[in-house]
Amino acid sequence: MIALQSRANGELSNLLGNSTQAALVSFGSGLIVISIIAPFNRQIKVGIRNLRLAIKTKELPRWRLFAGVLGGSFVALQTQVVPLIGVALYSVASIAGQTATSLVVDRIGLTGGGKKLISKRRVASAGITVFAVFISALDRISIVSFSIFALVLATLAGVLVGIQRALNGQINEHTKASFTTSFLNFFMGTSTLVILLFALLLFKGDAIVALPSGPWWIYSGGTIGVIYIAFTSTIVQHLGVLTFTLFSVGGTLVGSLLIDIFSPTNGNTVSWYLVLGIAIAYLGVLTGGQSSLFKR
Repeated sequence: MIALQSRANGELSNLLGNSTQAALVSFGSGLIVISIIAPFNRQIKVGIRNLRLAIKTKELPRWRLFAGVLGGSFVALQTQVVPLIGVALYSVASIAGQTATSLVVDRIGLTGGGKKLISKRRVASAGITVFAVFISALDRISIVSFSIFALVLATLAGVLVGIQRALNGQINEHTKASFTTSFLNFFMGTSTLVILLFALLLFKGDAIVALPSGPWWIYSGGTIGVIYIAFTSTIVQHLGVLTFTLFSVGGTLVGSLLIDIFSPTNGNTVSWYLVLGIAIAYLGVLTGGQSSLFKR
């Protein structure tokens, strides 16, 4: 799903020529979709009542409701950093930030699903996964675009995603309705991007661009995101953030391979580095995810 979302959002950004506006359109469309569904969905309404009760009884601190701000901030960082160092280097640094953070948030039990020790096996699986992403992107990494500051920002973006996933797991524990968690995330994320876009309009003189008429699938990123966040908020409660991240990276790489085969961009062809990276990624999954999957 992330590979498909990246393809849709990337094409939208390319047609608009404004990555921040493209991110807002993606988040905003997701918010519109789930806002239309919410009044007719009993589970979402029950989830909102559960969330209000958890806040009222102080079972859930108010600040944790701002998990969606981290998602919006991640997109904001992504749109600024990718042009500086390219998608490949950004992916490696971001995944490194995600996996390192996943170990920490699982250790302190931030997901609400209990604490998980930082074992040698889990550290090894995290390292293998980061290495897999590096190999898959090796043919697209340019030394010319290397920037320590940009790499730090890319790593920070990954850290934000790791924390967001953990907080979503905790929010979901109280809402007991994954699409309520998704609704909250999209509301917060869209609000963050609206503020950012207006700041860019005010201080940088950027302009709002008319939306392209098509193709239709460039507007699917928001809907995919709604489903993705709903799924992840439930999954991380059971598997933890690290195991989820391992599988997510593997799935994203497979999705990228399929897109390169059936819908390549700019004449891109299937890379053997990507195929090798997928194999190494699933070695990481087997190394670290096996105990979490079969412990029950």
